[in-house]
Amino acid sequence: MTPARPNLTTELLLLLALATCWGASYTFIRIGVATIPPITLIAARTLIAGLVLLAIIRWRRLSLPRDAATWKRFLIQSCLNSAIPFTLIAWAEQTVDAGLATILNSTTPIFAFLIAGFLLRSEPLTGRKLFGVFAGMAGICLIIGLDALHGMGRQLLPQLSVVAASICYACAALFGRNFKGLDPMMPAAGSLLCGAALLIPASLIVEHPWQIAPSAPSILALLGLSVVSTALAFSIYFRLIQTLGSVGTTAQAYLRVPIGVGIGVAFLGEPLSPTAAIGLVCVVTGVMAMTIAPRKRAIAG
Repeated sequence: MTPARPNLTTELLLLLALATCWGASYTFIRIGVATIPPITLIAARTLIAGLVLLAIIRWRRLSLPRDAATWKRFLIQSCLNSAIPFTLIAWAEQTVDAGLATILNSTTPIFAFLIAGFLLRSEPLTGRKLFGVFAGMAGICLIIGLDALHGMGRQLLPQLSVVAASICYACAALFGRNFKGLDPMMPAAGSLLCGAALLIPASLIVEHPWQIAPSAPSILALLGLSVVSTALAFSIYFRLIQTLGSVGTTAQAYLRVPIGVGIGVAFLGEPLSPTAAIGLVCVVTGVMAMTIAPRKRAIAG
């Protein structure tokens, strides 16, 4: 018996929810790193999120896999999707402007498209998806405003760190297909707990977190980052990997730009680009091109 075909409207709404969760993370990180060092912030983020998901798994009367092979995959996923990219972005956001960081980090679908198409040959290199890549990037530049690109190269190492995080996210989306058949909460919780196991010792050695005095806004930002932008987001993320595929799921990187900019305008008083409306149309067009399959392919499948 073949499994029921996922409802596209539901999956696109989940993609929007994921983009919202991760779009808010830039504001949470900006507030958090003001008084919490980056490795400590991300170690706490992964630990809290992992424990939240573990509690939900227990409440559902399920249990995490116990075989070594699955936990090895969890460990690889944690390096690609949380421990390394989270830390790189948190470190970079101490100096890189939020707008430029958003542009650089939204390149994830491009890297996923190139790796899947040219290296792994697991995704067809269709003109529709290529159009989606360029439409999304054009929309991002219009939303953020081309002035945000003027800082390119001035802080080269932090900017390259954000690009490296984008490549990690692309690889993570492709590697995430190895968890097909598992409840989405299993790789979400397992990878986050592995990430915490890697980051907590690093935090203790490098940043001596017992010496810091985090502010109340930073603590609240950490909780929002952990519960909303990590625990909830990862549960949705691994569900979408199974339904929309790797490249389709990474298209949320385009959607989270207008969402992240909107949150910045509403809560941080950041200016809105006059070309934002045109950019939003380009972003939505790009996401649709990368996620909605042609009618013929849907019938044939």
